[in-house]
Amino acid sequence: MTAVTTAHESGAAATMTMPPSRCPMRNATFDLTDPTLHSEGDPHAVWRAMRQHDPVSRQFTPAGKPFWSVTKYDDAQIVLRDHTLFTSERGTLLNILGTDDPAGGKQMAVTDPPSHARMREPLQRALSIKAVEVHRETIRAMVVKLIEPMADGVFDFAEAMTAMPMAVTGTLMGLPSEDWAQLTRLTTAAIAPDDPEFMLADSVEATLATAHRELFAYFQDAVHARQKAPGDDLISFLMSIDLDGRKMSLGEIMSNCYSLLLGANVTTPHVASAAMATQTRTGVFEDWAAHPDLAVRGTEEALRWASPASHFMRYAVQDVELRGKQIAAGDAVVVWLGSANRDEDVFAEPYTFDIRRRPNRHVAFGVGSHFCVGHTVAKVTLRLLFTEMLSRYCDFEVVGKPQLLRSNFVAGHSHLPITARLRTERGPVGY
Repeated sequence: MTAVTTAHESGAAATMTMPPSRCPMRNATFDLTDPTLHSEGDPHAVWRAMRQHDPVSRQFTPAGKPFWSVTKYDDAQIVLRDHTLFTSERGTLLNILGTDDPAGGKQMAVTDPPSHARMREPLQRALSIKAVEVHRETIRAMVVKLIEPMADGVFDFAEAMTAMPMAVTGTLMGLPSEDWAQLTRLTTAAIAPDDPEFMLADSVEATLATAHRELFAYFQDAVHARQKAPGDDLISFLMSIDLDGRKMSLGEIMSNCYSLLLGANVTTPHVASAAMATQTRTGVFEDWAAHPDLAVRGTEEALRWASPASHFMRYAVQDVELRGKQIAAGDAVVVWLGSANRDEDVFAEPYTFDIRRRPNRHVAFGVGSHFCVGHTVAKVTLRLLFTEMLSRYCDFEVVGKPQLLRSNFVAGHSHLPITARLRTERGPVGY
């Protein structure tokens, strides 16, 4: 038995006034695997109670499959950082709990070090801030085009944001713009197969199978095209990576293309929508617009606030003790990122959107070796979005009922009707 002890950071614990509600830990009917977790439930109330009363808890799916839930920041760090204790190679999402991921060892997201590093390091260099800055003006132009209709009447902000990452990643991957809408729909179906708007077949399982089949077929054709005529894009770059004297196989390239696209479409759009849905009447946007120098810190806070990727799963490699709980080798362990990013022991006033928050060691992109490889692209895109939006528009107002994705993995919006007013004089920008 390997004992793991955690040293809590001495973050200021704020006195919070939370909405009155029954304590979820005293009512064992909650189900964190429910696809309506975000669209109809209140996961933050459940997570807060779990952090206080049972931060490492044994739970079961409705089908009786067991897993451990981890809700505290320090415990999340241990599970996600230490691959010698917790492996990613059997799968990282609850929707395949108990079934080993066939991409294990082939796709970066489900490959442990040291093999993971051989795939990641070249791609990380290709997506470094220096490399991404080359495309900044292209990204800025795409962002501006998406938000141009904002002052023309009721504007579906979430729908526009959903299109944003595909425009950026599609450009970097050299994918034709006429394919972007369908690729966005397919990746959304892959992460929210229970959502009626995005179901591609008559069941969740069939929707997942259809989305995966069509995405992999698309990337197979894209790889074949690059084999005939390599270009200056991420797919061609993946094909050139050297893995101990060999190139990636077709399956590895397709799997990593899928992972890159999925990662982009999961994070970027829902960060902006979460901020818009909750902060229009708080004064945050006016404050941010008046202080464009806070673009970096404001973007980091938006990431913490949204925590769009709700969870990551690992499997215990050996017997582990975590907060006095005995986790057996082979047990599934699910880290709830949205909970870790509201941990009162780490974040002062965690339920306050603070564009001046410092430090802000959020885990919205994960931690450790699996820290999102596309985080630079996402941050640059979001920074450009918030800066351009706040310098051009004001008086944002949500004017209809927001619609959230039906998914226990993505905390995100599918529709968010808003209105805004064009500024009479454009405000300062701070990229």
